[in-house]
Order: sequence, then C-alpha cells, then structure tokens
Amino acid sequence: MITRAEFAGSMFSGTRQIDTFNNMHRIFPISTMTASPNPRPFPTGTPLTLPSTYLHEGAERSVEAFLADTDTVALLVIENGRTRSETYWLTGGPAVHWMSMSVAKSFTSAALGIAWGEGHFGSVEEVVSDHLPQLRGSAYDGVSIKDVLQMSSGARWNEDYSDPESDMNRFIAVYAHGGSFDSIPPGMVRQRPPGTYNLYNSMDTHVLGMLLKKVTGLPMRDYVEAKLWHPLGMEDDAHWLLDSEGMEMAFGGLTATARDFAKLGELFRLKGRWNGAQIVPEAWVEASVKADAPHLVPGDHGLSDTAFGYGYQWWLMDGDEGEFSAIGVYNQFIYVNPTRNLVIVKLSASPNYGQTNDERSYREFETVSLFRAIARGL
Repeated sequence: MITRAEFAGSMFSGTRQIDTFNNMHRIFPISTMTASPNPRPFPTGTPLTLPSTYLHEGAERSVEAFLADTDTVALLVIENGRTRSETYWLTGGPAVHWMSMSVAKSFTSAALGIAWGEGHFGSVEEVVSDHLPQLRGSAYDGVSIKDVLQMSSGARWNEDYSDPESDMNRFIAVYAHGGSFDSIPPGMVRQRPPGTYNLYNSMDTHVLGMLLKKVTGLPMRDYVEAKLWHPLGMEDDAHWLLDSEGMEMAFGGLTATARDFAKLGELFRLKGRWNGAQIVPEAWVEASVKADAPHLVPGDHGLSDTAFGYGYQWWLMDGDEGEFSAIGVYNQFIYVNPTRNLVIVKLSASPNYGQTNDERSYREFETVSLFRAIARGL
C-alpha cells in the first residue's frame, strides 16, 4: 500500500488510481459511520440495456469507449427507486468503498439542512463568522451562510488541478504530511464581494463542515450517521478521511459504496422524504437545486468559473428537466433527473483528469450527455 505522501504526489499526474481510490480508508486516518441497523436496499426493476452511443457536441460517441477511457468502476441506474442497471468494472464492486471526492460536498450540505430543520441555526442569511468567531478578519467575515453554500463567498481560491502551485494542490501537499484543515480558512483573503460570483472553492465547504460541527456540538461523523446514514438505510459502513486534529474532510473525504451514494440522490429526488419520514426539510432540498441569482444559473455568462449552475453544494444543468448532480474530481457522479424519476451513480478514476484545466480532461459535460442518453432510453 502506498503512503499518504506518495498518493498526494500522484494526484492529477496521469497515474491510474483504480487501486488507490478503493483503499483511501487504509491510507489516511478515518472515522467510520456504521451501516444502518435497518438496511434498505433498492428493489430490482426491469433490466435496462445501456445505449451503445451518445451524442455530445454534435458527434456520436461510444458508451463503451467512454466508460473505459474514464476508468469507470461502477455505473448504477435507478428509476422510480428500483435498480434498472448495475455494472462494475476493474476494481469496483457492490461492497467496494470508493472515494467520493467532492460528491461529499452534497452530503455536507444535506446534513446542514437537517441541522437547520432541527433549529440549530435560524436562517441561511445568518453570518457565518458570528457562529465561527475564528473567521473574523478573514475572507469569511460578514459572509452569509447562504453565500458559502452557493460557492459565492468571495474568498480568493485557485482550484486548478493542473497547476502545481494552485491553492488546492498546495493543500494536498500539506495534507500528505499532516495538518489542520481548520487552520486554512482564517488566513484566506477576499477577492470579490460575496454573493456576486460563483467560484468553485473547496474551503467554502470546509467552512460549512466547521459550522455543522459548531452548531450541533457533534463531530460530522456522529451527526451524519445519526441523521442521514442510518435513516436512509445505508447498507455498508462508510468512512470520513480526517486531518491531524480529527476533523472530517467535509469537502471530499467520504468513502462509501455506489449503492449508498445512490441513496442521497434518491432522497433529493423525493424532496428529502424517505420511507414516510421527512429526512431533509423540503424547503432546503428545493433551495439546494435552484439557481436563485444571476451568477448561479447555468451558462457562459461571465459570473461563474463554470457553465454549470450551482445551488447548495449541488451542480445544476441547463434544460427544462430540472437535472442536478453531485460531482467529484476523477468523474464521480450522483446525477438526478426528477422529471424522469432517475438517479445515476458513476464512480471512476479517469486517469487524465486535471491534466488540463478544462473539459478536455474533466469530461464532466460529456458525462451528462451520456446520462441524458441513458434517460432517453428508459
């Protein structure tokens, strides 16, 4: 097994990760959420044959080639709460834990929504530095919780994976040798007025993790297990990667199985309701998947660093079917199309990811094109 430093050095280098993303809980310190005492597997639906091709940028492309090129290890298609297709390749499998990367951001947001519903804080308009006084004087001083949720904090941050000097790559290097995640946000500076520009910033999500821990008085592991993992009937244990102080990596450190990842998508398709109980407040779910300001709507409008739209730690797609997705680097997806009652999970280790700072290596819009082809075939 490789060391933490060796793994960090291999990130975004073109190195294949099919033998590491399934072993992150053996490489890094973790805290474990146990499987639900009442597991609820998805029932099996009518088997679905995946399309052989999909259309992207006006060209017909091979599904098989795309799945191979992106080192896909799992692809689940859930329609109306039933498994229509479940396939594993390479080192994937039904019981294999896979690194969520930024898919974890959507779990963090969901947990914060539960905390809001329980009255642990009053409104997303509250100022995050009022709850976390250590952030006074930083980029987050005076910023609303809502602006942090919507990746619009105004904090300066560079998450260019292809740039070895980017903030994210410097963070990865520090984490490889140990350190505190909480030590980073207090030193960040403001670049723009909050609430004006959608800049993808993983430290925004870490601030949400700090907030969740502060307002609930519990470690993320404990709160997410009690309020989300167990109520959803998760079938397997899951692990949070930890820093040197025992703080969870709220923005990307969850490892779990494909089936359990799918349950978050199904929960949000059902507007936060599960097995007769309202797990996440419906108002929070609706706000999470809605672009309520110009800088959050999908499109190339100059107010965001991506053509996707953004909600409360969920990506939003263009079109009229209300699609939204949790997305993590190396092509991790929980995609939801509520119009078609559809959830798709894709877990991957796309070896070229981050070689360029654009769609040529990210291939995230292309993945959505694939999902839309699957949806049309239902």
